[in-house]
Amino acid sequence: MPLTGNEYYGLIVTRIAVYWVLIAGLNLIVGYAGQLAIGYVALFTLGAYTTAVLAAGNAFAPIPALAALAVAGVAGAVFGVVVGLPALRLRTFYFAISTLGFATIVTQIALAWQEVTGGGIGVVGPVFPAPFDDTWGLLYFCLGFATLATWITANVARSRFGRALVAIRDADVAAEAIGIAKPRLLIMVFLLAGALAAMAGGLFAALQTYITPDAFTFELSLLFFIAVLIGGRGSILGPLLGTIILTLLPEVAAPLAAWSTFLYAALLLAIVLAVPGGIAALLDRRSRRPLPANRTITPRPEAVRALIAHDAAPGALSLRGITLSFGGVRAVDGLDLDVLPGQIHGLIGPNGSGKTTTLNVISGYYRPEAGSQSLGGVELTPGLSTDRAARGIARTFQTPRLIGEASVLENVMIGGTTQGQSGFLEAMLALPRHRRDERLLEQRARLALQAVGLDGLAEVRADRLQHSELRFMEIARALMLRPAFLLLDEPAAGLAHEEIRRLAALVRAVREAGTGVLLVEHHADLIFDICDQVTVLNLGRTLAAGTPAEIRVHKEVVSAYLGA
Repeated sequence: MPLTGNEYYGLIVTRIAVYWVLIAGLNLIVGYAGQLAIGYVALFTLGAYTTAVLAAGNAFAPIPALAALAVAGVAGAVFGVVVGLPALRLRTFYFAISTLGFATIVTQIALAWQEVTGGGIGVVGPVFPAPFDDTWGLLYFCLGFATLATWITANVARSRFGRALVAIRDADVAAEAIGIAKPRLLIMVFLLAGALAAMAGGLFAALQTYITPDAFTFELSLLFFIAVLIGGRGSILGPLLGTIILTLLPEVAAPLAAWSTFLYAALLLAIVLAVPGGIAALLDRRSRRPLPANRTITPRPEAVRALIAHDAAPGALSLRGITLSFGGVRAVDGLDLDVLPGQIHGLIGPNGSGKTTTLNVISGYYRPEAGSQSLGGVELTPGLSTDRAARGIARTFQTPRLIGEASVLENVMIGGTTQGQSGFLEAMLALPRHRRDERLLEQRARLALQAVGLDGLAEVRADRLQHSELRFMEIARALMLRPAFLLLDEPAAGLAHEEIRRLAALVRAVREAGTGVLLVEHHADLIFDICDQVTVLNLGRTLAAGTPAEIRVHKEVVSAYLGA
């Protein structure tokens, strides 16, 4: 750029770099976590004014511009959490409106606090020390900052924390079963994104040399948000290209500058209609690679044992007097149940008999009205789903919960999210312990895929798998926890006869490795073939309990469920 001697080009590239610093952090919130944070111009404004005011000495004695930029980053991190806290309770558009409200508040404060911000007249932007005090020096400084923001956010995106964000976005119920605590994870991301947004604002103030509230418009907020949307979810390169396109668009179409909002909306509409996955979808080669036509699922029992073998029995999973109603309907009515380690316990009954509800009570999604549940004699906290993974309880679901845009390997690695040792800061900086965690997680995930027979599809996008393969992939993800007890909710639904036979072999291998299995299933032949104990529910109550041989000839079970 300096070789051209054209400072106008330099200013455009600097603006792209500044915008990208903010959008890199916003991408983690919108693109990865799926939170509609439209009003992030608020933190941009906050950072710009904080840097300019501190450097000019309008509130205190003036401080160096770089120190003012650092203070702006701290302020942005704090207020990033303040802006993000509603996301823990508000969903979709309600959260979007709350961020826009915060942006309005910041603008009004900038207008009203005239003795500090200059009100409508504005304030002089900071001047960074040499060699960053001219056009080309500032360009290099902002490009370096943008490179650092890219590296940090890419590290987070490729870590277990980034995969957890995507799990919250696309499969939040499954994320809870894996043990992912949404509030703590989102707060860490809001801290990072807020700091980047505020420091981007400080860089913007230096670029503009003079700032007023008019510089922080709703159109600018739209640019930040739309850059992520047209770039595509779960990508770093896509939103970066989106930032470049949207920043250049008003420059290329200068006569239409007044129509910038319309141009952004038109471009967004074109991307959504033509390429729903955004630029990232065009760049994703995994969606275009041909898959083998006649592939088979071949579980490997020896890999199951290597993955989850237990040294000592954890004790029984016990339910006593569990009662739960929905309105006037008693879904579970005084249920007693014991699932032993190293045994397969079948749970059967007609539709509406309370089978899945029982799994949801054990998993902590439902809080029972009465009764207790314990694991190895230690009480399980009712209604707390995120602690079950740490207690050794894993589960699958009636409908497979997956992240379609992620690879099969990444989907399975999500199952080991809570077992990493490194912290969020170590992931940001790609420190040695983080790299070790990632290597171990990948090794275990590949072993889990070998165990269920999907190792040949590790790099394939999950949304390209057949239904039966998704069933086995979900089991592999659950096995990443090395569970003491595995809850399977109709795993044979939609499987062919040969696939059910292989599923039976896989579940037996899980039992032989020392894990207790609670199996909810409508395929009676599978239940009677592999279960050690069977409990039959009807209208939320235990109709019968015993061995498969005893249940087969139980008159009430035959009448209510099995048929003549």
